Amino acid sequence: VELLHAMADLAQRFWVDGRRLRPKEVVTEIEKNLYDELDMMREAASASQLRRNFERSNLLYVPEINWQLTKTNLLVQERIYGIPIGDIAQLKSNNVNMEKLAEIGVEIFFTQAFKHGFFHADMHPGNIMVDANDPENPHYIAVDFGIMGTLSPEDQNYLADNFLAFFNSDYRRVAELHVQSGWVPADTRVDEFEAAIRSVCEPIFAKPLNEISFGQVLLRLFQTARRFNMEVQPQLVLLQKTLLNIEGLGRQLYPDLDLWKTAKPILEQWMHEKMSWQAALKTLQQEAPNWIQTLPKLPLMLHDIAQQVQDGKLKMQLSSQDLKKLQQEVRNASYRSTGAISGAAFVIGAAIIKGLDGYAPTMIAGLPILSWVFGISGLILLYLNVIETSDK
Repeated sequence: VELLHAMADLAQRFWVDGRRLRPKEVVTEIEKNLYDELDMMREAASASQLRRNFERSNLLYVPEINWQLTKTNLLVQERIYGIPIGDIAQLKSNNVNMEKLAEIGVEIFFTQAFKHGFFHADMHPGNIMVDANDPENPHYIAVDFGIMGTLSPEDQNYLADNFLAFFNSDYRRVAELHVQSGWVPADTRVDEFEAAIRSVCEPIFAKPLNEISFGQVLLRLFQTARRFNMEVQPQLVLLQKTLLNIEGLGRQLYPDLDLWKTAKPILEQWMHEKMSWQAALKTLQQEAPNWIQTLPKLPLMLHDIAQQVQDGKLKMQLSSQDLKKLQQEVRNASYRSTGAISGAAFVIGAAIIKGLDGYAPTMIAGLPILSWVFGISGLILLYLNVIETSDK
């Protein structure tokens, strides 16, 4: 590992593509995975999480962990029975539906990556067995959970958008997403990047879908991206490796596997669920406590920022037009604050007058006339302030 770090450091400093390919971060990711594989408790925890993710699904079975016997250097799990997925002859002799088996593998991968954000990153034939008790509906059985990958919600969204854009040959969208996500420099010309992606993908996508290799597409895209200084994303290296494994395994099981046709409905359903009102409500429920805690602190935070700017501790670059807009917004905010404070003061004043014992020179409906004047004035000011704020 130390030798890898030394070589990565030299490559990043002296190789022309060192900064773009980020070898130091890639080696750090490899080191983390190596040490994770040596910790049996961590592997057991990963297996337990994956089992929980698929406990209501018939796609993948994960052996149960025996926590009483498992230690940092010993992993004890349920014994399983199945056919090694690499034993094609045995699978065929059991009349397993090979097309269905290959498609299930693709579905398992995309379900892990996009629905769970947590995926088995070492899905080679030695780590997968098949439950062939029902040949028409075979089940995968996974073992060896030493290498697991994760995706953040941001990476999930960008990857799903990218995949769907590729499936729909929307190269403009692919180029825009790469710029938005920071995978290529912000000053990249989208039209040039779009043209480069089209020149790579169009000849490939002109073939029958079952002849398209995702690995080939990925390799050609990386070669093209070099011109645009696209940086390697270390957090996605495991995902790319796993996807290539899945495609290779699927084609081994069923040579006519159409990866694109199998994956597209899964991604479209996931995107639909993410955009649904149920998902929006869930997000609101999750974020509401943070908003409640943060909102009262906003005035103080804004004051601190303004103070830092005034003291020269926070440097900002603004054009004259931006500065005018900022000045106008500050002025408007000041007016709105004054209106809100004045309205609140009038309402409070009305309540105070009402509460004064013996003070009732003129009463209307049981309230002093000044309470009516102050209260109505305050409510009008507050109402106007709300209307003005909503218009902004």
